[in-house]
Amino acid sequence: MNDREALDAYSQTVVGVAESVLPSVASVSVRSRRGAGAGSASVIGDEGLLLTSAHVVAGADELEVAFADGRSSEARVVGEDPLSDLAVLRATGSTPAPLRLGDAADLRVGQLVVALGNPLGLAGSVTAGIVSALGRSLPTQAGRVIDEVIQTDAALNPGNSGGVLADGSGAVVGVNTAVAGIGLGLAVPINSTTREIIDSLVAYGRVRRAWLGIAGVQIQLPPDVAAKVGSAKGMQVVTVVTGSPADVAGIRRGDIVVSLDRQTIVSATAVQRLMVENAIDRLIEMTVWRNGALVDVILQPKELSLS
Repeated sequence: MNDREALDAYSQTVVGVAESVLPSVASVSVRSRRGAGAGSASVIGDEGLLLTSAHVVAGADELEVAFADGRSSEARVVGEDPLSDLAVLRATGSTPAPLRLGDAADLRVGQLVVALGNPLGLAGSVTAGIVSALGRSLPTQAGRVIDEVIQTDAALNPGNSGGVLADGSGAVVGVNTAVAGIGLGLAVPINSTTREIIDSLVAYGRVRRAWLGIAGVQIQLPPDVAAKVGSAKGMQVVTVVTGSPADVAGIRRGDIVVSLDRQTIVSATAVQRLMVENAIDRLIEMTVWRNGALVDVILQPKELSLS
């Protein structure tokens, strides 16, 4: 294949994605006490449901969405989750057809992706690039870390947030959320976890999560400890919130967490993944390495409150 043929194939793929996806990508105008703002959103369901970034609509008093075909309408926030930086909107007027949600778990480094949105107020913009890396972590404004973030070199600019990151078939695999530097953009993945978040936002307007009240850092376990627990790494507790479920259960600063609810723990992120709705008020077992011995502790996580 010569360079011209390769370029033609690349161009045809990008053009196909743009033609199929762009009509269902909206520009979002936001008015709040802090002033005016803008972002992007995409149609993901019937009855005017759109997906965007939580930080785009945070504190919004008025929202308006507009599409490439000239349709525009007011919108309201159905639910927002600052911890995942996702929000669902509902437009009051008609919207184009919903887009197909893909699965970021199927992505590969080097794969073609297309970013569609409204950067710098330029509606209907399309940029293309590749998946530069997978499994990145992104701290949110709410103080939690989003896992499995997609890194891409597709150009992103302010206003792209909430827009679509699509694969070559036109499936939505991510929600563009941050510009980390020149040639480095990040997107929240569409996967089984975020699908559950979206469903919860649509059904209940919020996402319920469990909370233990600990913070920790990943450490390398001594060889004899690693041999006993079957893992080379663990999470050393550096903070225990007074009165928290962990505090009530007797977890101490300096404990090394090696398992939680029968799942191996190697980092604070691993604990975070288990703090889902069905863990709230359920008795679960945590195993820690303390003073040269393994100690089993029973905890009862409580619902996380952002207030």
